[in-house]
Amino acid sequence: MNFIRKLLNSRLLSGSYRSIRTKMLFCFLIVTIIPLLSLGAMSYYQSAKVINSQFGKYGENAVAQLEQQTSSYLNRMNQTTETIYAYLLDPARADLGEQAPTTYEDIMDKNDLESLLKALKNDRTIDIYIITPTGYYYGENDLDVAKLGRIPAWQAMANSRADKYWLGFYPQNHGMKDTADAGLPVLGLAVPINNPYGALRGSNILIEENAEELLHMFRLFEQDTKAHLRIRDPQSRVIYETPAAFTPQSSDIIWNQTIAVNGWNMEARLPAASFYRSSGIIRSNTILVALVSCLLAFGLAYLFSNRFTARIRRLKDAMQKVSFGKLHTRTPVEAKDELGSLDVSFNNMVGGVQTLIGEIERSERLKKEAELKAFHYQINPHLLFNTLNSIQWKAKLAGAEDIRRMLYHLTILLEGNLDISQELIPIGRELAIIEHFLKIQEIRHGSVFTYELECDEQLKRYLIPRMTLQPLFENIFFHGFEDGEGSIQLTIREAGNHLLLTLSDNGAGIPAEKLARLLLPNQAKPKGRGGLGVQNADQKFKLHFGLQYGLTVQSVQEEGTTILIEWPKREENLHGNDEDDQGVNRG
Repeated sequence: MNFIRKLLNSRLLSGSYRSIRTKMLFCFLIVTIIPLLSLGAMSYYQSAKVINSQFGKYGENAVAQLEQQTSSYLNRMNQTTETIYAYLLDPARADLGEQAPTTYEDIMDKNDLESLLKALKNDRTIDIYIITPTGYYYGENDLDVAKLGRIPAWQAMANSRADKYWLGFYPQNHGMKDTADAGLPVLGLAVPINNPYGALRGSNILIEENAEELLHMFRLFEQDTKAHLRIRDPQSRVIYETPAAFTPQSSDIIWNQTIAVNGWNMEARLPAASFYRSSGIIRSNTILVALVSCLLAFGLAYLFSNRFTARIRRLKDAMQKVSFGKLHTRTPVEAKDELGSLDVSFNNMVGGVQTLIGEIERSERLKKEAELKAFHYQINPHLLFNTLNSIQWKAKLAGAEDIRRMLYHLTILLEGNLDISQELIPIGRELAIIEHFLKIQEIRHGSVFTYELECDEQLKRYLIPRMTLQPLFENIFFHGFEDGEGSIQLTIREAGNHLLLTLSDNGAGIPAEKLARLLLPNQAKPKGRGGLGVQNADQKFKLHFGLQYGLTVQSVQEEGTTILIEWPKREENLHGNDEDDQGVNRG
């Protein structure tokens, strides 16, 4: 919690949270969202409370209605058995036997009893029987006593001593032959005849009623409420249970009813998730409406604060542009108020800064041009001396053709070196000058060195300071190679928006103490002829492109030297001087 509090405090104190627009936006949202969320929460709470209460009462009423319908079935069956039982208690019926009648009087008694049983049937009654211990029965329809004995509820009745035994629900499959009622679900009641003074003592009265309508009501209740219904007798025997698998939970909503006729317990269990589903839908809708309302409030607050603070933000954006170097930026003056005065002051300030920077740039440009010219005039004359000396020796030892070739390449080379009209030239032009320099060295030393160049044609159009590679090649031949023998590799490649040049040789290398001070500024001119060309090349890149650019020299004595140069891409401007149009990086 402390970390979250510190994080919020740091964010609230950051620049984005200190703006007037953000403060107005937060105030507007707080004033709008707090009442909105409070109203939504109260509405959800009241609605959910009413819905849950009504659904609970609906479930209780539905279970009570099922109990009434079931009780109606059971009461009617119970009254029918009591009527039959009273009929059998009449002493005049004492002649009813447990075997098929053999006399006319017995047949008449049997017909009278079966007429009574038929008269007691209604539109829901399937069959009414009186089954004797011998297996003989009285009833209108054929009965297979053996099939009846295989019904589990009938088998359990033998161990019961109750006056009435409710068999529950089972299919009617105990007829002697298939009838229209075969397979129908029935509700059965068996009543033992135990009166010692009545007829058919030890027999059982069996009444079966069509239970399709009652079971259909159970299924409708299950579909409507999504509850699990279970009916059990006082001995915990399950009379009916919803077919779907169900695992009771302590959180279930329970509706209970007890049937007074036989003590059956009717229990309906509904999972809490299903019971609160309606309130969950209300909660989801409330959250959705709250989110939409919050978004709408945010949009309105944003538009209001944005319109109010547009001029302030415009002035802030102009200040940021100026901080990035865009000194041509100006803000329009829309009104003569406090913000208008700030706009006028800002425009005047930027104009003054732009004028001052222009004067400083002109002064610096003149200064650096003078420095560049001073570096150009420091051309070491040892090339000219050595070349002329070589020509003299060649004149003695060789024919005039060699002298002609050396003079040709020397002329081209000197023209390139002495042309100071352009400070930045294409890489291709600088490489062409190097080719002439190498031709002179080849004539001078012979084909004892190798030169490998790796540079894509598309890179040759980019600019490089004039006469920066030749001093580096001179150092290789005059200080690295012995009698011009060795190998040189020159690679120029792209590195994003920059160019990377790598010049490597396998010459004598540079001693460590000399390498450490090779590129240090304000060094005295080195004795002999080494190091000045490297320093001049490094200074040219720094003056043209910035102090962050220049040479990096890596060398191991007796193994060779590698020079790395990185500078930004720049193409030649054909419509004017490249420095005037593109500007010189003063970093």
